[in-house]
Amino acid sequence: MGSLTLTDWLFISTVLAIWVLLFYHVILTFAGYRQFVASFSEEEDSPGISLESYPTVSVLVPAHNEEQVIGRTVEALARLEYPKDRIEIIVVNDSSTDGTGNVLAEKQKVYPFLKIVTINPPLGAKGKSNALNQGFLASSGEYIVIYDADNTPERRAVRRLVERIVNDPELGAVVGKFRTRNKNANILTRFVNIETLNFQWTVQAGRCSLFGLTTITGTNFLIRRSILEKIEGWNIKALTEDTELTVRLYDEGYYITWVPDSVTWEQEPEKWRIWIKQRTRWARGNLGVINYYIRNIFKLRNKRIAGDIIYFFFTYGIFFFSILVSDAIFLLGLLGRSNLTLTGPFTIIWFMAYAMFIFESFISVNFESGEGTFLNLLLICLMYFTYCQLWLFVVVKATISAISDRISGTNARWYKTERSGG
Repeated sequence: MGSLTLTDWLFISTVLAIWVLLFYHVILTFAGYRQFVASFSEEEDSPGISLESYPTVSVLVPAHNEEQVIGRTVEALARLEYPKDRIEIIVVNDSSTDGTGNVLAEKQKVYPFLKIVTINPPLGAKGKSNALNQGFLASSGEYIVIYDADNTPERRAVRRLVERIVNDPELGAVVGKFRTRNKNANILTRFVNIETLNFQWTVQAGRCSLFGLTTITGTNFLIRRSILEKIEGWNIKALTEDTELTVRLYDEGYYITWVPDSVTWEQEPEKWRIWIKQRTRWARGNLGVINYYIRNIFKLRNKRIAGDIIYFFFTYGIFFFSILVSDAIFLLGLLGRSNLTLTGPFTIIWFMAYAMFIFESFISVNFESGEGTFLNLLLICLMYFTYCQLWLFVVVKATISAISDRISGTNARWYKTERSGG
């Protein structure tokens, strides 16, 4: 074999980067299994709390044009198993132009304890973080719980979160599990269901088990009021307020853990157009958080969260670039335009990577009762070539949007996921 070409070196580098992340995720999968097993003993060994010891809790629900789903959410919150004199439910009607306000008014007649905070421009219509900050100002609970407007938490969801945090002063927040309520709607929601299970049992549970790290998600999480007051609430400039809040919380010296037996059910996008808009916002928000903190990595006091920032930088930077390059080399090879001179069992290497993806995805899905089906196995095999590849498009779209706004001086616009009802 002669001297290697630039294409050869690019190919070698991309293969190494892809395999590094694949191996890491396999390790996280096994760590997630360990967390899965441990969760049963934790539930059995939990000392519990006497009825009179439950602290006051405020449940905040930001709602902007949520007419189709907010009624069901309020009903689910009203059924929560928690002392009624120590829980307040606050829905922030954020400049809604549909019938959200009317639905909430009708629900308040049935549930007088429901508190409605209505904000209009110029105070309102500034995104989820701003709505949460306004709801927080109207709250009084010692702990704050967040649910999205499409969520239907199970009756013990809040109680499980409280029981996990109340006796651990170093625990700043706890994060529950979210499930897909409309997973059987179409192939997109089936893909999303697999993705969310894989994320929670691999990335969340695995990192929690190995490094004591958990990312706050946008819903079904509880945080101490004292911490929110200390860090001055949510960052209204952050498109992914949950990721940004996670970093700040760890850097304040607290830690976060995952509570899989606290469950909420949420509605996922049923149309590809809506899904792309949602995921573009997520990607852009995460890229913004990564860009800010990777430049200030040495200023972070918590080295574990610094390592997590590097992981996400690797995912959105090096791994993303590696996938693009490897796809380009593959397509150029098909067209006979590639100058790749390497020889080797590359077909086997690719097949092994594909098999590893299927393995870790299906294992993590199996942790959830009733999800380890043959249909889900087939969907995992298919989503590698379809759903997963769309991640590349979403990141490219988010990057172009960010660069365009940076050049024009336009502020990023918060996109609220459209609902389909039901």
